[in-house]
Amino acid sequence: MRTPAELLAFLDRICVAYENHAHPAVFTVAEGEAIKLAIPGAHTKNLFLKDAKDQLWLISAEGQASIDLKRLHPVIGSARLSFGSAVLMEAVLGVTPGSVTAFALANDTGHKVRFVLDRTLAEAGQVNFHPLTNTATTTISQAGFRDFLATIGVTPLVVDFSAMTVVENPLAR
Repeated sequence: MRTPAELLAFLDRICVAYENHAHPAVFTVAEGEAIKLAIPGAHTKNLFLKDAKDQLWLISAEGQASIDLKRLHPVIGSARLSFGSAVLMEAVLGVTPGSVTAFALANDTGHKVRFVLDRTLAEAGQVNFHPLTNTATTTISQAGFRDFLATIGVTPLVVDFSAMTVVENPLAR
């Protein structure tokens, strides 16, 4: 499993420019509101989920998006969804609660986790994720995010959470 420093070194190796912002630990979207004011780009909330058939899911959505898990499963083609355990999250993604992030997909070398990305994030010029720890936020361009996902072999399912529909993946353009 990569550490935060190893993740940033990985981004350097694949030539993805980023800006890392250290800050006090945050565990919820609300706790990070003041921090986000000083950091440009789209901010995120990330949910680690498991469905009733044991498929794992990572949802990365714009920080203010409303996600109705009771309505989401038929949209993404999953069984009924619930939160994955902290133990499972750490085993598969190498992060602890409060630090879940799309960057953790780099630790999922077995591709056990399906990735769902909010349309708003897929279309944002810059996106912000924790770099495997909740004591920092890392800003990367949309092109950089696209390169990161391609390098680790992940193609997101893009969902418009306001309409609860799957949309064409803007990252594939």
